[in-house]
Amino acid sequence: MLAVLAADADAVIAERARGILVTLPAESFLAALVRPDADTHLFKYCAEHASDKPGIADALAKNESCPASLVAHAARHLTSSGIQALLDNMERLSSDDHLAMALVQSQGATAEQQALLAEIHKNEPISEKDLHEAAKEAEPDPAKRETLIKKVNRMNVVQRLTLALKGDREARMILIKDPNKLVQRCVLQSPRLTETEVEGFAKMTNLSEEVFRTISLTRKFMKSYVIVKNLVNNPKTPLDISLRLLQRLNANDLKLLTTNKNIPDTLRSIALKMQRQRTISALK
Repeated sequence: MLAVLAADADAVIAERARGILVTLPAESFLAALVRPDADTHLFKYCAEHASDKPGIADALAKNESCPASLVAHAARHLTSSGIQALLDNMERLSSDDHLAMALVQSQGATAEQQALLAEIHKNEPISEKDLHEAAKEAEPDPAKRETLIKKVNRMNVVQRLTLALKGDREARMILIKDPNKLVQRCVLQSPRLTETEVEGFAKMTNLSEEVFRTISLTRKFMKSYVIVKNLVNNPKTPLDISLRLLQRLNANDLKLLTTNKNIPDTLRSIALKMQRQRTISALK
């Protein structure tokens, strides 16, 4: 209420409300900012006058009701926690160009986050070979395929982020091979993405390690046994991920894995050992 009154047309009322607001502890603002129905006036006041207080900027970033433009205003005060909340919600991050650019300058990002945010400035296109191969897989019609290729070729990073989030299956099939890690993340965070598509991604041997790591760290994807099985059987899946998921395979799939010559020898050897242990346990 005080934040609303601080923006009142009556100068006396506004000044009095602002006078009270500056005396309130940060805890009072934090308690109000977590509310999903928090008023925009509160977001605006905090972004402009209180974002330097501990936790305020992060609270703005974590509340999806807060306009992205106001988060951008407070971005210099974000910690790695608030930055991660935005990286986990690429739709919000890409909704405002100023926010994405402000995060690149943030001092609170971890080294890993800084490397990821630096991708915003990388406008490296998909290689011609990968682009045409992906387009051929996604769109069988030659005319539509050529149109799609030209469309993607003309886009900058931010435009590709948006297409990855809001585009159709054909666009996602192409952009999952984009060299930009943020574009890959957007594909995997797209609200239109289906489980069947992720099952297909988990089998592909021409995707980046980042894609497989993101899939393996996404809880809703890991609920699917098919996705887990495809990742373990994929020779391009990082070994640490395959080993972690190995125990989730059923007896039949574990047995088949022991004869898979495409996977690393270490994984096949451990799979064989695990199969023997299960067999011994079953006989007891």
